[in-house]
Amino acid sequence: MSIATQPAADALAVLISGGVDSAILFAEALHDYRAVFPLYIRTGLSWEHTELRYLKRFLRALARKNGQSVFQPLTILDVPVADLYGTHWSITGDGVPDETSPDEAVFLPGRNVLLLSKAMLWCHLNDVPALALGHLEANPFPEATPGFLAAFQEAVNQAVDGSVQLVRPYAGLSKTAVISRGRALPLEGTFSCIRPRNGRHCGCCNKCGERRRAFADAGITDRTKYARTGATVH
Repeated sequence: MSIATQPAADALAVLISGGVDSAILFAEALHDYRAVFPLYIRTGLSWEHTELRYLKRFLRALARKNGQSVFQPLTILDVPVADLYGTHWSITGDGVPDETSPDEAVFLPGRNVLLLSKAMLWCHLNDVPALALGHLEANPFPEATPGFLAAFQEAVNQAVDGSVQLVRPYAGLSKTAVISRGRALPLEGTFSCIRPRNGRHCGCCNKCGERRRAFADAGITDRTKYARTGATVH
C-alpha cells in the first residue's frame, strides 16, 4: 500500500515513537521514498526509556527483513518537559489512566506544539521537504485538527522562510485499519504502553487496552508480551 504524497525520489522524515501507527507508517514509507529519516523526540516522559529500546529493536528487525539498512540512521532530538508538566502522571508514572479511561484522559498539553516545532526545524535545516505523522481519524485532541496543523505548518515555515510539509497519510483510518496494513511486520516489536513494567507492556493502561482491542478487531494475533497475567490476546 502506498502512502506517498510526493514522487518516490523525494525524502521524507517520519515522526516515530515506536508505537504501532508510526512504526507501520515508517515501514510503508520505505517503499515510496528514496530516503526516509526516522525522528524520535525525547521529552523525559516516564515510559520513554522502554519505548526507545523497543523502537531501536523494531528498526533493527526492519533492516533484517529488507536484507540491508534501507533507511537513514535514527535521529533523537531532546525537548525536556519536566519543568512544564511537574507532577503530571506522564512524568511521575503515578495515577496513569487505565484501560477503561476515555481517550481524553491521556491528553498531554501542547505535545504536538513541542514535537512538531523541533521536528519541522530539523527537516528545514536538513533539506527534508516533508514530515509524516501517524495521526488517525479518531484523534480527539485540538492540536491534531487539520486547521491547527495547517496554521502551525504555516507559522513555522514563515519563521524560517521554509517550506516543510506536514503529511498525515492515516488521517482517515482507524487503528484497526492501520494494524491490518502492517500484519506482515514484526508488530510485537512495537510499543504502546504508558506504564511499562520490567520492560514489558503493563497490559492494563489506557494505551495497552487500545492496543489489545485493535489487534482483536483486526483479527490478528497479538504477540505482545504483557506484564499482567492473561492479558495477551490470541
